[in-house]
Amino acid sequence: MAGMRLSPEESSEANQHLSAPLQQLQTGRDVASDDDRSVAADSWSIKSDYGSTLDDEQRHADAAEALSSAANFRPASDYSSDKDEPDADAMTSMLGLQSYWDAAYLDELANFREHGHAGEIWFGTDVMDTVISWTKSLCIDVSQGHIPNHVGEAKPQPIEQDDKYLSSWSVLDIGTGNGLLLQELSKQGFTDLTGTDYSEGAIDLARSLADRDGFSNIKFLVDDVLETKLDRQFQLVMDKGTLDAIGLHPDGPIKRMMYWDSVSKLLAPGGILVITSCNHTKDELVQEVENFNQRNIATSQEPNTVKDQETQKDHPQFRYLNHVQTYPTFMFGGSVGSRVATVAFQRN
Repeated sequence: MAGMRLSPEESSEANQHLSAPLQQLQTGRDVASDDDRSVAADSWSIKSDYGSTLDDEQRHADAAEALSSAANFRPASDYSSDKDEPDADAMTSMLGLQSYWDAAYLDELANFREHGHAGEIWFGTDVMDTVISWTKSLCIDVSQGHIPNHVGEAKPQPIEQDDKYLSSWSVLDIGTGNGLLLQELSKQGFTDLTGTDYSEGAIDLARSLADRDGFSNIKFLVDDVLETKLDRQFQLVMDKGTLDAIGLHPDGPIKRMMYWDSVSKLLAPGGILVITSCNHTKDELVQEVENFNQRNIATSQEPNTVKDQETQKDHPQFRYLNHVQTYPTFMFGGSVGSRVATVAFQRN
């Protein structure tokens, strides 16, 4: 949960409105059987303007019950070797496995072909709308030469001005899923749009939706961000839940370090990375980026390392820009928190 950690009782109450997969991301629950996994795959979509695979509210409860276990997930903020290793059983979840997503997107694709439903809006429509408007405002400010310290709610801009600034941004959405985030970015004036996902079913679904909805300008590619085959860099990289899922893999700590190495190569110098997470606070994400920066500094100072410009290109670093401050909050134990965090980093 972004913002604070709750007791098991409070966590259950706070998560009651989340879909089963989001509860999985926030609790790191494990499953043992294919039958349980099938229940989750059938139940993972939430109601939205794009349609739903849900028959009724009870399916969420059924899926949550099938997936639940006692352990709560507590993500580590520092994965350096001198720290205690987190409990692997508590850390892992089926949501960290490609096999889960392949099965889920096959179901979503079949549902689209039968009923025309787009499937889930990951984190919900309200969060996606917030991410879109906030990112748009951030990119316009950066395009105007401002180095933002605080970017509040999106400032209305004439559509001509939007096109002037946003059409020059190349955008990559990693773990794009059904690709609806890119469709919304396209509506705002972004034109150079690419979505990648390691699940072929997700890309098939995203392409089908884009063709149906008239977004032929969006490119969708099967690609694993941890072993990316992309040979270009992007000025804006979007991540809405991908880092969360990677962290739930049995080798999550290692794969998270691989994630930062890969994203640093995909992001152009001066480019922006926007991460939306339901499992990490803003401060935790900032600390993880700082850990990545420190690893790069240590690597560049190793013996026999040539400290020249080419070496610096191989060890890019990020700096925190800003985070969304308008998400709904709740009070617990005298502290204020939110269920989602969206944070922007800039590659130096």
